[in-house]
Formats: sequence, structure tokens, C-alpha cells
Amino acid sequence: MEFNRKNMRSLALLIAFGILLLVGLQNFRSVSAVIRQFFGLLAPFLLGGCIAFILNVPVTFFERTLLRKKFRARRTVSIVLSLLLVIGLITFAGGLVIPQLGRSIQSIGAAFPQFFKEVQSSVAAIERKIPLLANWLTNVVGGWDSIDWPKLGQTVWTFVSGTGDIIGSTLGVASSVLSGFVNFFLGMFFAIYVLAQKEKLGRQVKKLLYATLSVPHADSFLGVCSLAQQTFSNFITGQCTEACILGLMFFLSMSLLHFPYAALISVLIGMTALIPIFGTFIGCAFGAFFILIENPMQALWFIILFLVLQQIEGNFIYPHVVGGSVGLPSIWVLVAVSVGGASLGVVGMLIFIPLFSVLYALLRGFTNRRLALRGVPPEKWGDRPAKPAKTPPKDDTQSPKHKK
Repeated sequence: MEFNRKNMRSLALLIAFGILLLVGLQNFRSVSAVIRQFFGLLAPFLLGGCIAFILNVPVTFFERTLLRKKFRARRTVSIVLSLLLVIGLITFAGGLVIPQLGRSIQSIGAAFPQFFKEVQSSVAAIERKIPLLANWLTNVVGGWDSIDWPKLGQTVWTFVSGTGDIIGSTLGVASSVLSGFVNFFLGMFFAIYVLAQKEKLGRQVKKLLYATLSVPHADSFLGVCSLAQQTFSNFITGQCTEACILGLMFFLSMSLLHFPYAALISVLIGMTALIPIFGTFIGCAFGAFFILIENPMQALWFIILFLVLQQIEGNFIYPHVVGGSVGLPSIWVLVAVSVGGASLGVVGMLIFIPLFSVLYALLRGFTNRRLALRGVPPEKWGDRPAKPAKTPPKDDTQSPKHKK
């Protein structure tokens, strides 16, 4: 190794990185607290960037399809239309789901005493038929009549209310909610600014990259950013399209089969279908719960209908609409959803599929380039070799033997 200026600088950077890593590992709690505080300060801007990235899809759609290019205020009108579209969808879904959820909870509360009496009657009937079970229950709990239910409820309430400081917990929750609202509104204003000035911000970022990096490295970084932007946009478009198709399928099938709450459950399943793979099961649980209040037998048939439609959606719609839009095989979609859900919850499920798609495309391109440079034939890694071209049969009529 030659000790020139370039190698000495790389060695100094490597030593500095090793020292910082060692110090960070020795003071892990302090470093993690500083990192959390840093990201807490950046939370509104990160949230605003995510909102701007999502809203950029309908904004671009309105600009390219509905508004003329020479219209000066088309960017402002597109942003307003996108915000109205999102607010309208949230209001429509909330107006359907929240009132019905309240009515269902009231129905359960009203039916619970009768349900408890039926359970007691069933247990009493079983005790009469099985005397050994009755004796065992008497020895364990002393009989149903001997249980002091008010005292038991008071004990449970005392335990729940005594697990922490109520005032402190209330203040903590109120502070968290207020902080969340502040971050959301700051992020929304930042997102609107980013959408309004996205071309100018893009030029500034490119100038900074070309000023600090070499031209090939800057080109590579911008290529990765372009791939990520296209992949995330395709994923958002495909996921929304898949959710609309699935909700329409449920609405038509439930209406034809005369299930209750067809519109409500279809909207709910369409909303939860935005969560990849597992979201539809959440919608199924809520739908079965609503139907169970009306008719338990229909709830069973609804679960069967859900399994049928979910198989159609999982095998035919999702791979072609979403999997094809991000260019990610189905097995890696499942891995991305599992890893994202375990690390960041629902947000991780939404982010990790396009993120895995970008990494998959970069790794595939790198692998293909390396194989081409090394001259490895396709049959070495399992691809079918190209079939040799068929040679035309020889014409024996021109041979000397044939002439003789």
C-alpha cells in the first residue's frame, strides 16, 4: 500500500469512523437519546415529505389530464383538488363507519345482560347433566350465587385505576395528542410548500450534488432517486386501484346475496386493503363483527365469501396490479410486509414494499452487470441455454455420388 495523500486520507477517515463507532457503542443510551431527540425535531418535516410524496400522485394526475398546460394557476388548483379529494374520502368513510360502530357497541351493551343470563343458564344445565363438573365448580368458585359480583368489579376497577398516576397519564396523553396535531399541521404546510416549489427544490438539490460529488457519482445517485420515485408512485397508484377493485367486488357480491351493511363493509374493506396483504383480514374482522350483531349465521357466510374473494384478489388482482407495478416477486412482497410490519407497524408495511423493490432492482442490475463482465453463460445459474439454430438439410442431388 502506497502512503500517498489519497490513501492517507482514506486511512484517517477509517480510523475516525472506528473511534466514533466505539464511543457510540460504549455510550449507547446517550447516543440513542440524542438520535431520538434529533428525529423528534425533524418529525414534522419527515411527515411533510411523506405527505408531499403521496399527494404528488393526484397532483400530477390533475396537472396532466384535467388542466391545461398554459393555465397559470394549475399547480395551485391541482393541490387544492388533491386535498379536497383526500378530505372527502376520509369524511365519507368516517361518516359511514363511526356511526355504525357506535350503534354496534350500544347493541352489544344492551344485549350483554341477556347474553350473560343465557351463559349462566347453559352452565347450570351442564352442571345438572354432569354432576362431577358441578362439584368441581362448587369447590373452586363456591357456586355462581356465592360470587360477589359488585365486589369483584370494584376490585378490578381498583387494580386498573391504581396501575399509574391518573393525572400524570392524562397529561401525558394530552401532551402527545397536542404534539401530534402540531406535527401534522406543520408537516401539512411543509408538504404544500414542497408540492408548490418541487421543480425549484429539485434544481437546488441537483446543483448541490454536482457541486459536492463527482459527475458519475451524482448521476448514479440521481438515477437511484428517479427509480425510487417511480417505484413509490407506481406502488401508491397500484395499491389504491387494488383497494377500489376489492371494495367494488365486495359491494356487488354482498348486494346480490342480500348481506346487511354492504356499502359500509365494502368501504371499510377498501380502506383497510391499503395495508398490503394483511389489511383485508382487518376489514373482514370488522365486517363479521357488524353482521354478527344482526345475524350470526350470515356472519359465517360472510367469512366464507371473504375467503373466496380474498383468494381471487390474492392470486389474480394483487400480483398483476401491485406486484407488477413495483416489479417485485410475490415472495419478496411477503417478506417486505413482514419486516416492515415488525419494525414500523402499518407505516412499515406501506414503505417496505417499494423500498424492497428499489433494492431488488439495484441488486438485479448489479448482478447482471457482474455476470456480463465475467462472461458467465446463462446455463451456469439455471437459465435455459439458447436453442441452436436449425441447419437446413443438405441437398444430396448435387453430390457426385448422386450424379453417378
